[in-house]
Amino acid sequence: MHTVAVLALHNVLPFDLSTPLGVFTLARLPDGRPGYDVRVCGAAPAVDAGVFTLQPPWGLEAFDTADTIVLPGCSDFTQPIPGEVLDALRAAAAAGTRIASICSGAFILAATGLLDGLRATTHWLGAGLLAERHPAIEVDPDVLYVDNGQLLTSAGAAAGLDLCLHMVRRDYGSAVAADAARLSVVPLEREGGQAQFIVQDVPPVPRGAELEPVLRWMQDNAAADLTLGDIAAHAGMSTRTLNRRFREQTGTTPLQWLLRSRIRRAQHLLEATAHPIDRIAAEAGFGSPTAFRDRFKRIVGTTPHAYRTSFR
Repeated sequence: MHTVAVLALHNVLPFDLSTPLGVFTLARLPDGRPGYDVRVCGAAPAVDAGVFTLQPPWGLEAFDTADTIVLPGCSDFTQPIPGEVLDALRAAAAAGTRIASICSGAFILAATGLLDGLRATTHWLGAGLLAERHPAIEVDPDVLYVDNGQLLTSAGAAAGLDLCLHMVRRDYGSAVAADAARLSVVPLEREGGQAQFIVQDVPPVPRGAELEPVLRWMQDNAAADLTLGDIAAHAGMSTRTLNRRFREQTGTTPLQWLLRSRIRRAQHLLEATAHPIDRIAAEAGFGSPTAFRDRFKRIVGTTPHAYRTSFR
């Protein structure tokens, strides 16, 4: 039987903790036997989980016999990780144990140094901080999970379900994983990635900044076929100067800023109206419905129709 050790640290998120417990204990082999022995372990006799206190029946010695270690997220992304936890994780990795993180559990795994040089993900709210604190990691905020073989990371909350089902499929095949998914009342695979849940706000500009009037004008006229020359002419500066000022004050280019503004407008229309896709494409400022669908899927990670189905 495959043994899974689920680590519970102080401030563990109850949802993240329960996800591997639910998925792995539901997994049954074709003959009805359980596929996993799941053990909750901790570095302390009692763990503060916010709404309750948990007494893990296993300590870090559970890592020694585990085939997989799961690291649920904690409510405080920046909390220090006990040295004995980091040492135990490094030792487990050296022994070949599979290690997976859910949500901000990526910060625990990142603190070991094991993710350096690899691609990883976490909840989109913490992706920027993870990249800032661990620049050796290629942080991808758009996906539901990343499988590097021995080391796996997932995005926030429900993405942990996707990752755990993925591991079940790796261990026992699609039939066992599909059965576990049905018992969890979730699809075995979801369309799109984490990007569809990210609010596509345009980069903020300090009030009173030189570009503030230009940005307001761009938002008001986003439905028009604006070119870089049109924006520069309205701003009263050359395109070269405009590009430089935009990078200084927004961190992006004028046309990329405009595209993000149009995408956010389209998301609002998909969420709040029943307008057909062609009308939304026009009102958001895209030249054609085809161009709208292509750009929307590239940035948001799913189609306009699927986005509307999920969020309206």
